[in-house]
Amino acid sequence: MSSTDTNHFSSRLGFIMAAAGSAVGVGNIWGFPTQAATHGGGAFLLVYLVLIVILGYPMLVAELMIGRHGQTNPADAMGKIGTGPVSRNIGKLIGFTSIVTATLICTFYTILSGWFVSFALAPIAKIFGFSQASVWLMDFSLSRNLVFTAIFILMVIWVIRQGVQQGIERWSKRLMPLLLGILVLGVVYILTLPGAMTGLEVLLVPDFSQIWDGDVLVGALGQTFFSLTIGTGAMMVYGAYLNEKENIAKLTAYVTLMDTSVAFLAALMIIPAMYVAQHNGVQIFAADGSLLNSDTLVFTVLPALFDTLGGNLQYILALVFFILMTIAGLTSAISIVEVPTSYLMEKREIGRNKATYLIGTLIMVLSLSLVWNFEQLFSFMITLTTERAQPLIALGIAIYLGWVWQRNDLLKEIQAQEGADSNSLFWRLWPIYVKFVCPLLIILIIVQLFNT
Repeated sequence: MSSTDTNHFSSRLGFIMAAAGSAVGVGNIWGFPTQAATHGGGAFLLVYLVLIVILGYPMLVAELMIGRHGQTNPADAMGKIGTGPVSRNIGKLIGFTSIVTATLICTFYTILSGWFVSFALAPIAKIFGFSQASVWLMDFSLSRNLVFTAIFILMVIWVIRQGVQQGIERWSKRLMPLLLGILVLGVVYILTLPGAMTGLEVLLVPDFSQIWDGDVLVGALGQTFFSLTIGTGAMMVYGAYLNEKENIAKLTAYVTLMDTSVAFLAALMIIPAMYVAQHNGVQIFAADGSLLNSDTLVFTVLPALFDTLGGNLQYILALVFFILMTIAGLTSAISIVEVPTSYLMEKREIGRNKATYLIGTLIMVLSLSLVWNFEQLFSFMITLTTERAQPLIALGIAIYLGWVWQRNDLLKEIQAQEGADSNSLFWRLWPIYVKFVCPLLIILIIVQLFNT
């Protein structure tokens, strides 16, 4: 990476907001409540929190360390850790796979986020009397999906082409506080409605018999990786934009805490909202007790809940909620699209504008291909990237950092950080933990993933 100021975050707050924005996305506000509602509420929440601490946090530290050490794209950053031609090439392959995975994640992520944009516009259309337009905005159709997938990709391109400080950092500083504010207000409002306390109990009181359930474990792991964007190279890229003196352990703790808080707040809003909807006559469970429309929870249950409120209030709440979802989608998509963009800028030595347009065009073509073949490719792409590729890439990163990165070089990287004592308990245990415990945990869960 160029060492110019514009290619680095200008402040600690800028990095925290950008990295938290990368982590806080549709996975938190759509995925987490859906997974929690499907997999036992409190049991899922408990497993997720444990996995965040024992796996998510140490792996996020690892990705940021590698990115900051390499000061380059994920492929070359991983390659720099190698001690010989073979290990360097394997490292480059792992890093390049993370870049490809990030690009493929964009294909379904932009479609999903495009839905949020259209659902945010639907209540505006209703307020102004454009009923037919509102129906089109909310109906699942090829034309709607094509238009709003393209619109969302153009929004991401517009931010990224402005660069690290003027684009990624500036917009993260604006959007993240707005997202948090809307979430808190949403939680406060939903918890005042009849039926909300039942949902709150489901979320906060775990059924301990479900904790070791394979589906709960697999769902929580997938959510941990997808939520923190582990295995996509996004945090390596953001690590490369960090000042070498920043204390990564501390910064990662802030990012992880913010990410987990948003996921919890989203669940605190959406799961009680389900039971408010049920109280208002909306059917949310099948006869066998399973959740109806689990994959499209926020597109079915919540709009149905808003409709039961009547008047202009239903339109205002729908508008605010789907603006929230759009912001979450945008902050994450920015970091994911930056991964292949930064790679292209370095490898082809081209400017940011040209690289952004080329990557944007590639993602546009791939995403629209997914729209055309939605039934065959959408779920397949989610499974391929979030449940298969991301855990395998995380395993490769853990092995490389623990077994290939020479201890003396790693110590130098730790000692260069302000306020980081390489003799402290954390920095003495963390390399050993990543070397032995993280690979073992990931392998156990990968085996579980491939058995489901």
